[in-house]
Amino acid sequence: MRRIALVTLVVGDHDEAIRFYTEALGFRLVEDTPRPDGSRWVVVEPGTGGAAGTGLVLARAKDEEQRARIGDQTGGRVGFFLHTDDFARDHARMTAAGVTFLEEPRHEPYGSVAVFQDLYGNRWDLLQPAAD
Repeated sequence: MRRIALVTLVVGDHDEAIRFYTEALGFRLVEDTPRPDGSRWVVVEPGTGGAAGTGLVLARAKDEEQRARIGDQTGGRVGFFLHTDDFARDHARMTAAGVTFLEEPRHEPYGSVAVFQDLYGNRWDLLQPAAD
């Protein structure tokens, strides 16, 4: 079996990113380990355990070139897709937590969806796929 285990997301600050992903989006902090060079290895994932999914490495920008990419790693396109089994529940919880949605929820043939931004401006889809 092969799968994408981790995706790097360049962030401005580890602690603010951890707060956003765990508190506003409800992700789980999997690892926050100091490294010998003074950096940190920080991983969050949307699941609550069980099935192995793709986690995010929250990597603090190290220089101006990386800082310039914060919030625009996909050129303004939706770059991340957060699947849910209960769109209404997660949309309401995320809205109450201050997450910025860029549109009203839509109900498409492929499922219920709304685009939101993370704290840096990266665009995400909150998506409940249609039942088969």
